[in-house]
Order: sequence, then structure tokens, then C-alpha cells
Amino acid sequence: MTSHSAANQSILDALKRLIEVVAKLRSPDGGCPWDLVQTPETLIPYVIEEAYEVVDAIQSGDKNAIAEELGDLLLQVVLQTQIASEANDFTLEQVATGITEKLIRRHPHVFGDVEVNSATEVNQNWEQIKAQEKGETPEQAKLLSRKLRRYARSLPPLMAGMKISKKAAGAGFEWENVEGVWDKFEEELGEFKEALATENKAHQQEELGDLLFTIINIARWYDLNPFDGLQGTNNRFIARLAMMEKFADKPLNEYDINELESLWQQAKQKLH
Repeated sequence: MTSHSAANQSILDALKRLIEVVAKLRSPDGGCPWDLVQTPETLIPYVIEEAYEVVDAIQSGDKNAIAEELGDLLLQVVLQTQIASEANDFTLEQVATGITEKLIRRHPHVFGDVEVNSATEVNQNWEQIKAQEKGETPEQAKLLSRKLRRYARSLPPLMAGMKISKKAAGAGFEWENVEGVWDKFEEELGEFKEALATENKAHQQEELGDLLFTIINIARWYDLNPFDGLQGTNNRFIARLAMMEKFADKPLNEYDINELESLWQQAKQKLH
């Protein structure tokens, strides 16, 4: 057996063991009570959480953390397919076969005789093949609303907002200058404040969404990434809280607001 074949066999053995462990966890005979009560729906938060943790690990550059978090995400794939196979819906084999065939189908320049000269042509072919797979006509595939609806359905709202904003701008839905975007921000902020003065929660949510979407557009105009910006703020906030806890001699909830502000400023100064 060649070293390449041995490595492939080692990978298959590791995957087989993972599948067997997950199957045991789901076994009515001696399985784990927590795993046994899970459904595809109850596991949705974990799928999202693990995907984000993979992103965080990649951004940290910690190779060990990346490997660990990819493992946690892989567990969610295996667990979902295990539950599906118990219901005779589909199997992990079908999932793997499906994505393999899709990759081959969407890369005719690699697995067929199609020639491409740039990444742009690859993307154009990809979109055309994807449209054919979904039974869309060329005219339907070109509809902007279809593309944007896919983003809204498949991406986290902040990422979807940026994608939708960029695609809409590319189609001509754009301000003439950045001052127009700031005017829109002031308009939406005013409407949000007006909505808050009412008791209509649905209307308040709508206006909050409009305000956030305008902020995303501002970020796009200044070539900023709102996802990275918010993630950085979250991390800084947590870091400052952790520093406050180091300075504190009792739980934070036992301090009044003025004492907390003093600790906050100390933490902020220490971290800068």
C-alpha cells in the first residue's frame, strides 16, 4: 500500500469511528439521554454556533483551535445525518455523494472539456449550471430578486444585508454620493424614534431593520465590514468586562452605576 493510500485509509477509519460513536450516542440501548432527545430543529443553534466558532478560530490563526472547531462542526453534520437515517430520510453516504457529484457537475473545466480563462468565467459557469439544476430558465436566473432572496434565506442577517446591498447597488439601486446615504440614515433614525413612541412592536421591528440596513449601506460606502466591526466590538466589550472583574473585589452586580462606570474607564485605559 502506498503512503497516499495509507493516508486515505487512515482518514476513512477516523470517519468510520466518528460515525460509530455518534450512532452509539443515539442508540436506545445505552445511548446518551441528551443525544436521544435531539431533533434536526433542536440542533439548529449548535450548527450556527459551531460554524461561527470555526470562523473565529480561523481568524485567530490558531491551527489547533481550527482543527478542533472543524471537528465540532463535522459532528453536527454526522449527527444530523444520523437522525435523518433513523427516520429513513437520507444517509451520510447520500450527502457525501450528492456534494461530490455537484462539485464535478459545476466544474466542467476540471472534470470535463470546458475551457475557462479566469475566475470570473468560472463563476459565470457556476451560476449557469446552478440555475439549470434548479430548473430555472436563463431569464429567471437573471432576476435580481431571486439572487437576493437566496442571500436572505441562507446567510446570517448581517452578512445577507451586505450582500443584498452590494448586489442592489450593482444593479443601479444606489445613491449619487455618500451624503445621500447619511441623509437616509437621519431619516431612518427619525422614523425609528417615532416608532418607539408607539406600542406597535411589529412596526418598531420594521424601523429597526430599516435603520440597521442603512448602517450596512454606510459601511459599504466606506469599504468597511459590518460583521467584523460588530465582532470586534463584542470582543472588546467582553475584554473590558473581564478587566473590570480583575479590578473588582466583589461581583459586578453589587456595584452601583457610578462605580461600574469608574471600573469601566479603568479597564478601558488599561487595555489601551
